[in-house]
Amino acid sequence: MVMLSLGSNIAPERNLSQAVAMMRAWGEVVSVSQVYETAPLGFTEQSSFLNAAVLMRTDLAFEELRWDCIPKVELSLNRMRDPDNKNGPRTIDIDILFFGDEVLSVDGTEIPDPDLLQRDFLAITAAELRPDFVHPTDGRTLAEIAADVPGTDPAMKPRPEVRLGS
Repeated sequence: MVMLSLGSNIAPERNLSQAVAMMRAWGEVVSVSQVYETAPLGFTEQSSFLNAAVLMRTDLAFEELRWDCIPKVELSLNRMRDPDNKNGPRTIDIDILFFGDEVLSVDGTEIPDPDLLQRDFLAITAAELRPDFVHPTDGRTLAEIAADVPGTDPAMKPRPEVRLGS
């Protein structure tokens, strides 16, 4: 199982739905978390984000997923990277939270994603999908992590009207 996080603050309802649809080419989308609205981190002079997590079964290797598939989806949804503002607005951002129970460090990418232990929108959406999954380095379940993660965004709120399908 692979778990990914999705975020967008430019036409987020459309871009999140399109990203999930494109991800179906990589394997089986098992489930999709509820969508949450969150305040931007770092660069705050921008629109709020919509965030979700996706649980998938795939036969892809980590490298193929990270360096081929994800960039293709981001490019097709017109993701622009501002070298001077890594926290700027974006049509889509896709990150790998877990790649099975593997612990990896590949070209600056850490798996499991260390931000999951610090950011409520990652911990909560991941816990919705696999609450009993034991984090391979932390040792707690995702439900325990979500209950303990610091409230990085007290204004975080569910957006049940935004449905991405499963």
